[in-house]
Amino acid sequence: MNNWSPSSWRDFPIKQQPTYADLEKLAKVEAELASYPPLIFAGEARSLKNKLADVVNGKSFLLQGGDCAESFNAFNANNIKDLFKVMMQMAVVLTFSGGCPVVKVGRVAGQFAKPRSADFEELNGISLPSYRGDIVNGIDFEEKARIPKPKKLLKAYNQSAATLNLLRAFSRGGMADLNQVHSWNLDFVKDNTLGEKYEQLATKIAEALNFMKSCGITSANTNQLSETTLYTSHEALLLNYEEALTRKDSLTGDWYNCSAHMLWIGDRTRGLNDAHIEYFRGIKNPIGCKVGPSMQEDELIRLIDALNPENEAGRLNLIVRMGAEKIGDHFPKLLAKVKAEGRNVLWSSDPMHGNTIKAENGYKTRDFAAILKEVEQFFQIHKAEGTYAGGIHLEMTGQNVTECTGSCSSAVTQEALASRYHTQCDPRLNADQALELAFMIADTLKEARKGL
Repeated sequence: MNNWSPSSWRDFPIKQQPTYADLEKLAKVEAELASYPPLIFAGEARSLKNKLADVVNGKSFLLQGGDCAESFNAFNANNIKDLFKVMMQMAVVLTFSGGCPVVKVGRVAGQFAKPRSADFEELNGISLPSYRGDIVNGIDFEEKARIPKPKKLLKAYNQSAATLNLLRAFSRGGMADLNQVHSWNLDFVKDNTLGEKYEQLATKIAEALNFMKSCGITSANTNQLSETTLYTSHEALLLNYEEALTRKDSLTGDWYNCSAHMLWIGDRTRGLNDAHIEYFRGIKNPIGCKVGPSMQEDELIRLIDALNPENEAGRLNLIVRMGAEKIGDHFPKLLAKVKAEGRNVLWSSDPMHGNTIKAENGYKTRDFAAILKEVEQFFQIHKAEGTYAGGIHLEMTGQNVTECTGSCSSAVTQEALASRYHTQCDPRLNADQALELAFMIADTLKEARKGL
């Protein structure tokens, strides 16, 4: 690590970066960002790493979810609150029905940048730079909007700070109290069969709380009943932003990325000799890396050793994103190789990115059945190998959107996609679909944990 610094990534090839016209202005913005307070502190990141180590050892389960790409325009308290509520609903379903503690990590307070399959988009014969997230440029298909603007980095920081502040208030200010379990049920979820199923579970929890209260254990004297922790995470795509928020911990002397508790590398930027690997190897946060169908066994071992050379449980989360039709062919050999080599990693399933299709009406969507099929295979492959399926990674929202088709609770058809299609980039599960998936995972998780 002697040759690593927060800026050493600049000497390596880098992918998926915007081209800024005014580099002097960009440098000034980076310097301003570097003077801002950190969004999280190192002790929180260490706490998350310890909790993720419990996941690796089969004692907990990771729930990671949130927006595909956060939006400057959709930034408001209600959207943040609804995401918090649905994450709490999913966590309580997994904890109560699945029978294990749940580590909650949001794709929030920093998830602004998006990798793209092409540098340019074409519409009606006009070609413009691709939209790369609100932290870079605008989503409107016009030349002025698509110009990367350095000051958007500052707006992303400020919005992240406000979001994180509100999430901390929700987590510590009473909204996370288990006595509020009924109030987490979002209005549009209450009126269907899934809402009734959740209410039944909430009633069982309320009965258990009443019993505990009679024994003298209440939310007033037991913090575990009244408070929670929702950690933050995002794909660390723009390394100039991440570098500016990288700080040396005064207690340990280690470097931490203080823009989020956990960061991950995407499947498009995980080149072993590229800038993202160089940057990630030097920060001490828990980190993740997407694992797609192109990953080879030896390549994965080299990647693990580069990112987690001390083989530390809780340091590295491998986020599998194969697709329902490919995971059965590609994942088993990777899992077997990592197990045989004795590497301590957390395995989680991203069933979203490999199952994206284009509907007949042109909308990008994902079918709930394909998402569920990939999750089921993820658990089955782990069971066959005798390893632990440790988590789920979802693009989801607390809003009543129509972006993914299918599910029993939210029967969105391809024809209905246009009615409430609000995503900035990729289709998300709505609250109904996310909660339904949590119930299904809980049953599988309970079975998978037998004998641990």
